[in-house]
Amino acid sequence: MSIYLDNAATSYPKPETVYQAIMHALRDVGASPGRAGHRRSLDAARLLFQAREAVAALFRIPDASRVIFTHSATEALNLGLRGTLEPGDHVITTSMEHNSLVRPLFLLRKQGVDVSIVPAGSDGRVDPEEVNKALRPKTRMIAVGHISNVSGTIQAIDRLSAIAKEAGALFLLDAAQSAGSEPIDVVGAGIDLLAAPGHKGLFGPQGTGFLYVSPSTALRPLLAGGTGSSSTDEDQPLTMPEGFEAGTHNLPGIAGLKAGVDFVLEQGAANIGARERALTGEAATALAAVPGITLHRPADPAAHGGVLSFTVKGTDPATLAFMLDHNFDIAVRAGLHCAPQAHRTLGTFPDGTLRISPGWFNTSGEIAFFCDAVVKCLR
Repeated sequence: MSIYLDNAATSYPKPETVYQAIMHALRDVGASPGRAGHRRSLDAARLLFQAREAVAALFRIPDASRVIFTHSATEALNLGLRGTLEPGDHVITTSMEHNSLVRPLFLLRKQGVDVSIVPAGSDGRVDPEEVNKALRPKTRMIAVGHISNVSGTIQAIDRLSAIAKEAGALFLLDAAQSAGSEPIDVVGAGIDLLAAPGHKGLFGPQGTGFLYVSPSTALRPLLAGGTGSSSTDEDQPLTMPEGFEAGTHNLPGIAGLKAGVDFVLEQGAANIGARERALTGEAATALAAVPGITLHRPADPAAHGGVLSFTVKGTDPATLAFMLDHNFDIAVRAGLHCAPQAHRTLGTFPDGTLRISPGWFNTSGEIAFFCDAVVKCLR
């Protein structure tokens, strides 16, 4: 039995429609959108448009042209941060963030942007009032991750976005661990910038992602180059979304992403999230009964997503992960998960944790097999 429990890194397997869509784009379309007037280029443009519309439908984005396709959530976060912030601006973030958000902020700090990091509690949850207290007259943005990739903690984004609005600041949400498993309404939630990868909960391939930009948010492009339009202009056009997608699109990847988003729309993000939480709950119940194991998650089941991190007294997480892979063909992740500050917050630095992240295609039987394998590894 081969079991994959690392969906927080990259979801696997994908729905069959995703593989078919990628091959269709490669074999039957072939051309690039916006680069010619022949039939294949027009087919590519149509596919690109349909993918944008699918993303807009999932996140209740009124205008699909506000969706900018990127090659990752990391690129989307860099565009959202570096395309809006200037020296002298103040940004508030938290101690639970992934390096994809933290490192661009630290780069901007060296360029004159002031960054405040609000510490979370031992369960990974950030008190919105502490964020409110961190506000300054020059606060330009509050930037947070929706769900922690370490503890699975869900942040109170409605309250955080309200704080941002009251302060006249932008609200940026890193949805790397929530896109596809948590219903997100960008307008209802007051989100100005939403960054998400395609290869996790949206079931797309690696090398895909997007950034949503609200109509009231002014954005500067990171890249300059060919856009397939405004070719006589020497300056990079600011037209949404073409001006922010310089270069050739990853059309096979975007085709796969569209198929993945369609799958989420069919199943329902809430249903997918409920299934993932149920599976992590089964694992948590079984593992909590094993002597020496500590679970690192909020006590309230409603306060976490489909990620479960744990440590074993006297056992290195990397060693346990290797044993599970080598002896039982179970794929998990061990270490700091690219979020060292989160581990400092949770008290699991420097060794990190062992993390499982079940997906839509996992079963209760696989979770039981995994838990039994952990016990066998610890004997």
